[in-house]
Amino acid sequence: MTTAANLLTDNPELYEARFPDPDRLAGRWTEDCLRRYGAGPRVLDLGCGTGRDAAHLHAAGRRVTGADLSEAMLAHARVHHPGPAYVRADLHGFDLGRGAFDAVVCLDSALLYCHTNDQLDGFLTSCRQALAPGGLLVAEMRNGAYFLGRTDLLDAPKVNSFTWRGTEYRSTTTLTVDRTAQLLRRVRVWTADDGSPPVQQRSAWRLLFPQELRYVLAAHGFEVLDLHDGPGPRTEPAWREGRLPGMTTDADRLHVVARLTTPH
Repeated sequence: MTTAANLLTDNPELYEARFPDPDRLAGRWTEDCLRRYGAGPRVLDLGCGTGRDAAHLHAAGRRVTGADLSEAMLAHARVHHPGPAYVRADLHGFDLGRGAFDAVVCLDSALLYCHTNDQLDGFLTSCRQALAPGGLLVAEMRNGAYFLGRTDLLDAPKVNSFTWRGTEYRSTTTLTVDRTAQLLRRVRVWTADDGSPPVQQRSAWRLLFPQELRYVLAAHGFEVLDLHDGPGPRTEPAWREGRLPGMTTDADRLHVVARLTTPH
């Protein structure tokens, strides 16, 4: 068995086949948040991946910069989802211009790759520098509070399969909670019916809790405008136009909209 840093990140077309979003649900949800809170046109999509959401926001009339650490993802985005400017940046600390953006968007648990407090501080300090006064931070992620007393996502490996270009890919994913590090660790084993050897990849997300998130955002000069567990682009049922946020933070996804009130 070989080990890969991230099979899907290294293969953007495979990523889009595994996580199709033909209706651009994540992009539409994000645009709805930006409109509802009056965000200006300049948007940074941090952890933009293949560029689908950045391109949707661009098509909605915004001036979008997509940033990611993966050169493969950025190359794919420039070709397949043109419109935004795409740049390489590390969410743990970046400098893309002081006050250069009216909103920073961080979807699909990208924020949770800040595993340590120093990394989280680096992310929020960079966001604070990048945002104009009154700018928005919009993030969507797993909810650490969901794992307080619940084990349904941990009890058994999750198996998924899909076919891409005539090859069937099968993944077996095991999640464990590292309470000391406050991380949700994932081991995923990929197999394919083309005769290639199995590939194992390991990753982890920070388990942030709602009140912890409120506290750290306030410490970095942000006022939380919305913090809820749905509906959102990855909830069941999923968000649709006209659905307003709920009032709870109990389910497995967490959505936050915060406004910068104290510029750097």
